[in-house]
Amino acid sequence: MRPLGSPEALEKRRLRAIKLIKQRFMPVDIARMLGVDRRSVRRWKAAYLAKGQGAVQAKPAPGRPPRLGKRDKSRLERLLLKGASAAGFATDLWTCPRVAKLIHHSFGVRYHVDHVCRLLHGMGWSPQRPARVAVERDESLIQHWLKVEWPSIKKKHAG
Repeated sequence: MRPLGSPEALEKRRLRAIKLIKQRFMPVDIARMLGVDRRSVRRWKAAYLAKGQGAVQAKPAPGRPPRLGKRDKSRLERLLLKGASAAGFATDLWTCPRVAKLIHHSFGVRYHVDHVCRLLHGMGWSPQRPARVAVERDESLIQHWLKVEWPSIKKKHAG
């Protein structure tokens, strides 16, 4: 099981152990001082003696490799800049489901809709959510009402 702490904190603890070993403390005593198992101290000492300080330094945890590489992401950005209409969608808004479809169609890679948002944020983009508008909405009637009828209804200033 991996011990708790950042890679830097764990490295600091290992380097402290090496420093104490050089001061001729016993591994059992070092383990007690640092709150670790004595076998860990012995393992760190053996690694240090065999490979030097690099053996006890922090190593980045790479994690799972990305599904889209740097080239793919730059190509995806070019496709996004062309607009959703150019990709065959009815409106020019990029939503997460649309971006997921674009990625699958263009790169053959499936992304869950929830993870597309993370991908977009990592690229400096954000998904767009279309504003819901009633089909019956008539902008000209709304503007007429605001300019003509609303002022007559609005409470007059008593001053």
